[in-house]
Amino acid sequence: MQIIDLKPQGGRFVAPMQRKEAPRETLLALGGFFALFAAVAWRMHSSLGPDPANAPSVSSPSTARSLTSQPQDAKAIPRGDLTTEEESTIALFQRVSPAVVFITTVSTVRSFWSADAMEVPQGTGTGFIWDDGQHVVTNFHVVQAAISRGGQVRVTFDGESQDIPAKIIGAAPEHDLAVLELARKPERARSPIALGTSSDLLVGQRVYAIGNPFGLDQTLTTGIISGLGREIRSPSDHRIRDVIQTDAAINPGNSGGPLLDSAGRLIGINTAIVSPSGAYAGVGFAVPVDVARRAVPQLIAHGRVRRPLLGISMISDQMMSANRLLGVGIEGVEQGGPAARAGLRAPVELDNGSLLPDIILAVDGRQVRRQRDLVDHLDGRKEGDKVKLRVRRGSEEFDVVVPLAEIR
Repeated sequence: MQIIDLKPQGGRFVAPMQRKEAPRETLLALGGFFALFAAVAWRMHSSLGPDPANAPSVSSPSTARSLTSQPQDAKAIPRGDLTTEEESTIALFQRVSPAVVFITTVSTVRSFWSADAMEVPQGTGTGFIWDDGQHVVTNFHVVQAAISRGGQVRVTFDGESQDIPAKIIGAAPEHDLAVLELARKPERARSPIALGTSSDLLVGQRVYAIGNPFGLDQTLTTGIISGLGREIRSPSDHRIRDVIQTDAAINPGNSGGPLLDSAGRLIGINTAIVSPSGAYAGVGFAVPVDVARRAVPQLIAHGRVRRPLLGISMISDQMMSANRLLGVGIEGVEQGGPAARAGLRAPVELDNGSLLPDIILAVDGRQVRRQRDLVDHLDGRKEGDKVKLRVRRGSEEFDVVVPLAEIR
């Protein structure tokens, strides 16, 4: 086949060159080569994986493993798969935690160099709403620095935009309890924690503690009641009886927070731990709620716990010890008071010039060695209650029943 193409060159026409047709075998060979090249290129492209722009969705079973680097049979646990116990614990925390507060005590000091006033943190702790008003209960030792150094107390509610100033309206160091009154109510209404009882608790019963350990607010720990009937010393060195022992983690900052039963009722106020290091070591203590039931209303109304009276004044423990005497010596008897009506009397001077006092040895069968013991034994009694005293007068011992007087 001859192809003629006429193109002008230099103003004249020239005859084109003649081209021969390629043999049929050559064309077939070239076609086969290009087909083989295309097949190899496609196979190499497929081995490199899919184009990311056109990659299938992760949900595709064929690509889920390569895209997520997880086994094809891996499954996420849905929120609906919580156990009944987990659901109950979550519900308890969500219901009670809004009533738990973060307490900070600060004192104002002036810089030595500039005389500028600065607020210095004194400590932190936990508290909780007691009633529908503006009262918060905490441990006395949480706010003790503010009382002794004239500092300020601030209360923080979870989710609130600002701290609320508070003043201490009542303190019972002998119970390690204090009551704060807020300067204003929180931004949103919060229900107080329901009160339980501590007289019917059992070892092994599950408990929950909410507090702010190490400044970490709204922290929940769980455990069991690991012991009952324990006794600890308050900051004023008074004995607190029937204290609850728990293995729920309690650390610095938890003080003053609630200890709850499985129904979310208050059964104790977390107050102390036993630890060689200062951090949690498996044993914590809580003031029983029955003590708070008696003390807190009096702290709100009177600022202190008012005790019923025997109508006596006592000889100092130092004087009794110097004379090698155990018990509480009666120094004076209020005229017309309960002790006087029961026949107790002030010291009588003997012929040799020495004094013979009446000495209280026991209260309702509990031994009394010093004044603090007598106060502890009378704790929780009400006006009009009768107590049996074991009294020594010289070499004679006798029992006498004394009705406690009303507090004036």
